[in-house]
Amino acid sequence: MAVLEWNCVDTPIGDIGVAVDETGVCSVRFGPPPPSRSFSDAPLLRAALEQISQYFSGERTEFDLPTSVRVGSVFERAVWEQIATIDYAGMRTYGDIAHALGDPGAARAVGTACNHNPLPIIVPCHRVVGAGGKLVGFGGGLPRKVFLLELEARVGIERAFG
Repeated sequence: MAVLEWNCVDTPIGDIGVAVDETGVCSVRFGPPPPSRSFSDAPLLRAALEQISQYFSGERTEFDLPTSVRVGSVFERAVWEQIATIDYAGMRTYGDIAHALGDPGAARAVGTACNHNPLPIIVPCHRVVGAGGKLVGFGGGLPRKVFLLELEARVGIERAFG
């Protein structure tokens, strides 16, 4: 098993722990890295922390980082691939993603896959909402989901009319 290198970035929604392995970013978590982990200053980790900081400051709307997804079923990975295609400040429903995967009845399973997303923010599961735009579920808690959606809406408006 590869060694993970961890570090943390302070954001308006609290600390975000980030881990990289030899090929890419493999974990983003709300809160600091696990207590048993030592902090690293690896170049890829520095780049990830910088890009997350830029995202929160409104300077960045897309991430340019290699990722290394180490977990997930075939279905979960397909859901995460769909989520990664959602434009900045855009939204799709769990049902939209289930339809795109060819299984219209799988909206709940899509929600479960969103909850297991190992790369929140980078793979923007906060952009997935319930039917009719209802804000339901988010592994980081609904207040964080609301913050992220409002941040992207504000930045989108500022860029359009800035």
